[in-house]
Amino acid sequence: MKILSIGNSFSQDSHKWLQKLAKAGGVEIETANLYVGGCDLESHWKNAEQNNACYSLELNGNTGTRVVSIEEALNLQKWDIITLQQASHKSGMLETYEPYLSLLASLIRKKQPDAKLYFHQTWAYEIDSDHSAFVIYNNDQAEMYRRIKQTSEMAAQSIRAELIPTGEVIQTLRETVAEFDYKNGGLSLCRDGCHLSLDYGRYAAAATWLRTIIGNKINVTEFEDFNPELLKKIVNVVNEL
Repeated sequence: MKILSIGNSFSQDSHKWLQKLAKAGGVEIETANLYVGGCDLESHWKNAEQNNACYSLELNGNTGTRVVSIEEALNLQKWDIITLQQASHKSGMLETYEPYLSLLASLIRKKQPDAKLYFHQTWAYEIDSDHSAFVIYNNDQAEMYRRIKQTSEMAAQSIRAELIPTGEVIQTLRETVAEFDYKNGGLSLCRDGCHLSLDYGRYAAAATWLRTIIGNKINVTEFEDFNPELLKKIVNVVNEL
């Protein structure tokens, strides 16, 4: 299975462990992430329209080695799955999605008619995030999450795409697993207030993608040097999808 994401650092987070986690579970996949930091849907569309070669092509969770355009990436090979997403700071702002989301979806379906389209739901920032855009959500993680959940579900429905509910999984872990209850002394699933932690945050995202795309329950709880008990708790949440 071959997966292409037209994204930014949030898809980069989600791709980091995706291929390795899939392989550990007996599934062979190849992943490619088109990375431009903070890139939103409007910018993706403008880049596609102008055929701008500005994306770092990151293969299988690794650092990019060359720069490509969206058209070049779409023409690289036959993709089974292609994902879209909004930039994190605009993810809860429905007015920022169109017409760019629909235009990108139409382009993808024209270039890759057999690919299945997914929309990636991003996550809310940490409660003490100093990201300048957090004020859009009144510096309130719960509000940011509610708005992202609502808009991402509407976005996926509008382009007839499946939803990858990464944001929902991250928020559920924060609210139901004591070890990730950051406000009460637990671990943060973000490393800098917005991007996922390099271990459990990224693992949770990869597990969510794999569970959504493959459909099988996740059973890998021995991974890298991560705490197996924490991985089991993440897997339990993911497998409830």
